[in-house]
Amino acid sequence: MDATAKPLRIPPEMSIYAEKHEIFDLIQTLVRSLIIDKPLDPIQYLIEMLKRDSIEEVSNFQYQGLCCWDHQLQGKEPLYAKKLCEHIGAIHITASDILKDRTDLTRAAQEYTEKNQEIPRGLWIKLIQERLSKADCVRRGWVLEAIPKTREEALCLQEAGIAPEHVVVLQAPDTVLIERSLGKRIDPVTGDVYHLTFMWPESPEVAQRLERPQGLISEDVMSRQLQAYHREAHALQCTYQNCLKIIDADQPHVDVFAQVLTYVLSRHRSAAPHTPRIILLGPPGSGKSLQAGLIAQKYNLVNICCGELLKAVAADESSMGELIKPFLESGRRVSDTMVLQILTERLSRLDCTTRGWVLHGFPHDVEQAEALQESNIIPSRVFFLETTDDVAVERLTLRAIDPVTGERYHSLYKPAPSAEVHARLKYKPRDSEAEVRSRLMEYWAHASSLHAFYPQAV
Repeated sequence: MDATAKPLRIPPEMSIYAEKHEIFDLIQTLVRSLIIDKPLDPIQYLIEMLKRDSIEEVSNFQYQGLCCWDHQLQGKEPLYAKKLCEHIGAIHITASDILKDRTDLTRAAQEYTEKNQEIPRGLWIKLIQERLSKADCVRRGWVLEAIPKTREEALCLQEAGIAPEHVVVLQAPDTVLIERSLGKRIDPVTGDVYHLTFMWPESPEVAQRLERPQGLISEDVMSRQLQAYHREAHALQCTYQNCLKIIDADQPHVDVFAQVLTYVLSRHRSAAPHTPRIILLGPPGSGKSLQAGLIAQKYNLVNICCGELLKAVAADESSMGELIKPFLESGRRVSDTMVLQILTERLSRLDCTTRGWVLHGFPHDVEQAEALQESNIIPSRVFFLETTDDVAVERLTLRAIDPVTGERYHSLYKPAPSAEVHARLKYKPRDSEAEVRSRLMEYWAHASSLHAFYPQAV
């Protein structure tokens, strides 16, 4: 990078490398952790983060913490939280788990619980912070079940640097929740929760030992608890609105869990800079030029048509233009070496490196695709536009252009407005049926190998 040139020209290799290794996400994660944790020695703190067992834990940041709560479910969130932890390897944490530890903080909290008094919020936040700072939670991530219970508690957790990546709210109508609560049964051996109607155990042995949970509340008490929950639910959801997923729990538990797992494993949209690099491939007449124009217009990308680019270079009377002009005038194919040199120069310009680009008309075969890759022209997305040969022939052979106005017409889709215009229409020689079918045969001869070269293409 030449620091004396203005504006600075950023080599495309820099953004490709950064996106491939998720450098922007890594830096974003490190800075975010610094701001939240406020370590006394920031440099040593960053070094320790980078020394963790799995660097994915820092750079990918796919999963760090989850809050899964909804008092409405009265026992359903433990089922999902426990099963979720088994799938993702995180630590399942409940309020009772936090109080089990033998520390000065837990002993202070037990003094309040023994007197049937509420634990002071400040002490409760310190207890949560103490548990989540342990090595297992730092290394494997955590799932908080039914924590926090109020907006004030949620804000205190955020002030303490406890910010979950995902928050799941399970909701269902009150009538369903009351029925679930009254029919709930517990396995005294495993602690798993079952239900008389909705989820009966498959094992007869487990079914035999099921018990009614101790302190099963009545319908009136349940209704009052639901009213208390509804008073806090909206404020809690607003607190976590940027990472919140509300899931309807009034459906088979398998479907509910599938939705929870899918959301937890998803990545939030990154704020890291991203330069789209798109290649459109497809047979003649598949609409590559049209779609490229629409994509470029919508996302403010640079539209690069290989054929039009070669014509522009030939017209600018440069040394390269003089070299390729005889090829274009005679209808011969320009050598791949010259095409790659022209493409590399164009895609390295500031507009392409800052805004991104959509390329069509190249490559035509695997050799050209490999040459593109060797030239560090690596697309972030590749799309194959497919159509049948008959449709392609119909689209291309019946199109024409008005030499007076430059307007394009098609015998079926956009016929000429008058006989006078129709009489002066011109058809391109390369749009004859024989020429189109020859180009189609050439495309299909290389299509399967191009698909194999770009396995992630859509």
